[in-house]
Amino acid sequence: MPEHRNDSFRDMTIKDKMGTVVGIALLIIVVVGFLFGFYFFGMVGVFKLLGVQYTSIWSLVIFVISFFILGVIVELFFNAIFKLSVRNITGKVKVFLIQISFEGMSKFLVLFVVDEFMKSITLSLGTEILIALVFAVLESVFEDNDKNAKIN
Repeated sequence: MPEHRNDSFRDMTIKDKMGTVVGIALLIIVVVGFLFGFYFFGMVGVFKLLGVQYTSIWSLVIFVISFFILGVIVELFFNAIFKLSVRNITGKVKVFLIQISFEGMSKFLVLFVVDEFMKSITLSLGTEILIALVFAVLESVFEDNDKNAKIN
């Protein structure tokens, strides 16, 4: 019968420690790369459909990185306000519509701010609203159902 082995990080050799750190770093890089790729190709697809012009692929990369980073920060505040707003609301349809409203406002705010700071990509107000609504609906629909059930 094999003995119980203590796999504490402290007890590992330097080679095992380096392997563990490199493995975790690669996992984080892959996850962030996947998320960035999802946002990047989603944004490219939406821009192609709506006919948005941009000067270079690098301006689009900077736009998506800025959108992603600022979006994470803004989402923290809007999610907190959303959860406080729907705490006493019953009905899945009402909660879903409020969620889309908050998601749409946060996406629009992020798109507006990033668009104003970047001169290489210009979005019209209607395009910003449409992109924000599309992203809000997609994010609300693909969100985990268990998380939505806990809100009600």
